[in-house]
Amino acid sequence: MRLSNKKVISLVHHEYEDLELTYPYYRLIEEGATVHYVGEKAGEKYIGKYGVPVVSDYAYDDINPADYDAILVPGGWAPDKIRRFPSVLKMVQHMEENKKPIGQICHAGWVLISAKVLEGKKVTSTPGIRDDMENAGATWIDEPVVIDGHLISARRPPDLPQYGKAFADVLANS
Repeated sequence: MRLSNKKVISLVHHEYEDLELTYPYYRLIEEGATVHYVGEKAGEKYIGKYGVPVVSDYAYDDINPADYDAILVPGGWAPDKIRRFPSVLKMVQHMEENKKPIGQICHAGWVLISAKVLEGKKVTSTPGIRDDMENAGATWIDEPVVIDGHLISARRPPDLPQYGKAFADVLANS
């Protein structure tokens, strides 16, 4: 299992896009990674836009990003909540500074915008936040998945198979 020695943070908050949170989680576990759901509170039940519940393993403030190899940010409406936590922005900045894989899909770009890590990057997202991504200094590309070094981005749920594979590939080689 090529990811058996990898640990991944999967950020969560209410109203995440159900598939964008759970598909990468299970995809990485299938390859042997340890993936922790990390939310505002540890042990909290979070509900997705379509009703799928998950329980967080840890709270944002409990995480030392140096203990992890990568981070995943889901889409949905959760990113607008997630980006309000300084500890989350520090996690993303740590991953950027250390060139650890950062996965973002759909509206997840909002978190990276708030962390100020998109300047000069090539990305994709849901078209609805294209202007936001470009205003943050990124070059937006309308492709299912865009890989720019350690940053892996995707547009929306139909892109999940390509996104999951791309993220796992980058993580395996990091």
